[in-house]
Amino acid sequence: MMISKRRGGLAAASALAAAALAVASCGSGGTPQSSAPASSAPAEPVTIRVQTFGGGTNFGYKNAITKWNAEHKDIQIKEEHLTDQFEQQYWPQMIQWLQAGNGAGDVVGIDEGGMGLAKAHPEWWADLKEQGLESRKADFPAWKWENGVTADGKLFGLGTDIGGMSICYRTDLFKKAGLPTDREKVSALWPTWDAFMKVGQQFQSKVKDTKWADGTNTLYQVVLYQEAAKNGNVTYFDQSNNLIVDKNPAVKTGFDFASKMSQQGLTAKLRNFTDEWAAGTQKGAFATVGCPSWMLGVVSGNAGDAGKGQWDVAGVPGGGGNWGGSWLAVPKQSKHPKEAAMVADYLTQAQTEASIFTDFGNMPSNTKAQQDPAVQGAKNEFFNNAPIGEIFAKSASSLQPVFLGVKHAQVKNAIESVIQGMDDGSVPHDKAWQQLVDDAVKAAG
Repeated sequence: MMISKRRGGLAAASALAAAALAVASCGSGGTPQSSAPASSAPAEPVTIRVQTFGGGTNFGYKNAITKWNAEHKDIQIKEEHLTDQFEQQYWPQMIQWLQAGNGAGDVVGIDEGGMGLAKAHPEWWADLKEQGLESRKADFPAWKWENGVTADGKLFGLGTDIGGMSICYRTDLFKKAGLPTDREKVSALWPTWDAFMKVGQQFQSKVKDTKWADGTNTLYQVVLYQEAAKNGNVTYFDQSNNLIVDKNPAVKTGFDFASKMSQQGLTAKLRNFTDEWAAGTQKGAFATVGCPSWMLGVVSGNAGDAGKGQWDVAGVPGGGGNWGGSWLAVPKQSKHPKEAAMVADYLTQAQTEASIFTDFGNMPSNTKAQQDPAVQGAKNEFFNNAPIGEIFAKSASSLQPVFLGVKHAQVKNAIESVIQGMDDGSVPHDKAWQQLVDDAVKAAG
């Protein structure tokens, strides 16, 4: 979920640190503190800072925030897109702010990979039950709701989007390679991942200056989540938070697929959610990318207006899978918990989540939004009017949750660094699996 481009790890970290200092001087609501005596002048509106992450159209909040701000002059929402990368930059910085009790926004986005740790620290969060939001329970699948509740019963997070799977592909490049461009015919090309690689070899034999896929990490994630459903719906940790990287067949299957893609030269060697990856999307460096529903907004945002009509959406090899999804939480340090809860409530309401899906493609976790005819029948103009409601919405209720451990984000970053290194040549293929396991153990602590 690239409007704001990442400027590199150090630059991004510095920018986030600077933001923390600004917050310290201005207060959590972003309004400068003043010792001036009260006057009869109208009160300044409360500014609620919503901190998010991700590329492209991000959480898809642009239109929803514009609507709110036009209708609520006393409470204004300011979205702060901090970085494209969750594991490497956003979450480590957010943890520091939460531990320090200063720096976090009034409402913060949390990717699924951070929810295990977030749940383990109820002291970080305001209890949304105190603002009456326990009434929202019926709006979400049980697993989505329960992941926003701490062990001691505090409601701290409301669900935004969920995953679902597809493959986004460049129709103009497929045509150039002599492949079909119709999405149903394209879907039929790859019932399996082996078939997907064979089509990729055919593609690259015809189109010499473009690679079949963006990189190893994106497709690795798609395969991992598919295989997790066959192996107890776990990835790096079991339900007791024990590291199982070297024991879970889902991880090894995903790794083996990534290794084959790399060794066959089918990737552009780009790590997802980087500036180079975003530029590659725009320049046509690759023809396919694994696309959970929220990735549609990333692709369209990265490609820009020039890419409109060049992309389409096809089925994913091997069937479904559930990659991704986020939550909104209110840090306890917020100076405006009541207003922040109102904003989190609004941004996760059925009407709001439905409009985000039809505008940008982020699949609602709100079950009422999923059932909205506008969602069920939605088409995405950027992707050749692909029937995204049919592709994603009708299967949303059957998506299975994948358990992610407390240290999932840290382990995920370590593993994907090895998989990327295997692709770019910095990690030898014959040593990559053992390094992956070793680095995962280190990251898990």
